[in-house]
Amino acid sequence: MSKILFVMTGVDYWTLADGTEHPTGFWAEEFVVPFQALKAAGHEIVVATPGGVVPTVDRGSLAPEVNGGQEIADQRAGVLATSTELNNPIKLAEADLADYDAVFYPGGHGPMEDLAVDATSGELLTATLDSGKPLAVVCHAPAALLAATKADGGNTFAGYALTGFTNVEETQAGFADKAEWLLQDRLVEIGADFREADPWAPNVVVDRNLITGQNPASSAGVAEELLKKLS
Repeated sequence: MSKILFVMTGVDYWTLADGTEHPTGFWAEEFVVPFQALKAAGHEIVVATPGGVVPTVDRGSLAPEVNGGQEIADQRAGVLATSTELNNPIKLAEADLADYDAVFYPGGHGPMEDLAVDATSGELLTATLDSGKPLAVVCHAPAALLAATKADGGNTFAGYALTGFTNVEETQAGFADKAEWLLQDRLVEIGADFREADPWAPNVVVDRNLITGQNPASSAGVAEELLKKLS
């Protein structure tokens, strides 16, 4: 059995370019699908957030139309309500990488607000990558990679093949013209080798110990690759 740290956003909003706060948080599928896959395999999970606040789910991520129907939406909502791990997070600043075998970052627009500029998270990401332990990041959570810098000032993930929520997907979701910045653009700017697939289709990129998924539909594939590295 392995012990896996889930690092999650601690905010319930995302500040748009005009200064308004869009209600958000984490995306249900991106937590629930990997959570259930890892738990079913017998692994232990600990959730950490900035300040130790209980993560807020983006209510839009529990809509039937983004979950393949009401039954799956209800099932995922039930997992969120009953997960002791999710509802009793530790403070990110108190998480010690030495205690964990892998690190996973679920997405949602929340990480664009807090983890993208969180130095503690950035240090953890750098340490995890350097350690060789599996690091899995999905959808908007690669925003957290922007805060990971090396001693020379460069980004830790420069030169890594990876993916994340694309400009096309953000446009189709209706936020590209409202956002202060776009995730794909910023990941390219830090020197990452961004691998884009068709919008909303599963796309998982593995480069050394880094596993990234493009969108919510990639959550299952990310969990599968993480389980492979833990086996």
